[in-house]
Amino acid sequence: MEEKKNILTYQGLKKLEDELQELKVVKRKEVAQKIKEAREQGDLSENAEYDAAKDEQRDVEARIEEIEKILKNAEVVVEDEVDLDTISIGCKVRIQDMEYNEELEYKIVGSTEANSLKGKISNESPVGKALLGHKTGELVEVETQAGMLKYKVLEIQRSN
Repeated sequence: MEEKKNILTYQGLKKLEDELQELKVVKRKEVAQKIKEAREQGDLSENAEYDAAKDEQRDVEARIEEIEKILKNAEVVVEDEVDLDTISIGCKVRIQDMEYNEELEYKIVGSTEANSLKGKISNESPVGKALLGHKTGELVEVETQAGMLKYKVLEIQRSN
């Protein structure tokens, strides 16, 4: 079975690469030092610091593995080449919520970069998926758990 491609913007790729470097170079050493210090305290069977350090080591290694897997299947969207005629991954879109008459702005990104608090929605989310391929001026209906939402596409622009 072919693994799912992880669609990333250049910014998202850079962020993951930086995190991976930090984990491998800095965090691994920090955790190894904590384990060493905890071992020097003697009896490991009742050593909370040792257990905590081993847990942290497991978390760091799991995150390294996760990032490496994401990067191995990464497909980078070149935001300067994004077509601004239709909504696609890597663009910023301004839409109007027809029910509440408010303007919203989202950046459409791959699922690994999604962060609704920063206005980044996944191309796999209901709203993101529904917006893809639409043009400025079009009405888009989105079926969500909260019911049917209607948006009007106001503007499509480069996100950088």
